[in-house]
Amino acid sequence: MTTPRIAAVAVLALAAAGCGLQSIPQAENAVGAAWAEVENQYQRRSDLVPNLVETVKGYAAHERETLEAVIAARASATQVKLTTDQLTPENLERFEKAQGALQSALGRLLAVAENYPQLKANENFRDLQAQLEGTENRIAIARRRYIEEVRAFNDLVTVPPTSWTNAMLYHKQPKAQFTATTAGADKAPAVKF
Repeated sequence: MTTPRIAAVAVLALAAAGCGLQSIPQAENAVGAAWAEVENQYQRRSDLVPNLVETVKGYAAHERETLEAVIAARASATQVKLTTDQLTPENLERFEKAQGALQSALGRLLAVAENYPQLKANENFRDLQAQLEGTENRIAIARRRYIEEVRAFNDLVTVPPTSWTNAMLYHKQPKAQFTATTAGADKAPAVKF
């Protein structure tokens, strides 16, 4: 091979490396991995719910409505499964709504537990409550990592020069991000004393 041909091949190799041939699929894989971790942490929370409900049941049997609401919310939350290709704003909102209902039901369950000093002193309940709190932190971290990976992927598929490669070869659409699910979350709360 002559020197000009070697130089041309080297230039083409460098151009191909910088145009997104590998970076777009790698970024999509990273989004998939980050999403799997989000689902993993939500599943961890869901797995804690039956143990928490059983522990509370023994102390607060007449709180049947609250316990049933937690069980129903857990069932609903575990029904919503999304693959990486299904991460549209609508599907993500549906997923978040189901998870939010479970989080709300768990909040009511923990509020009920405040009325039962023996339950609050129960070692199993305290352990489960600590695991649940730790899981909520893990969910927040997993969501933050997902948000970062989606931003990186969306940059690749929407910002030149990699967006040109995407338009010609992959036709990938930007992935959906998490958004605030609480009404008024975009405004600072007013604190009055």
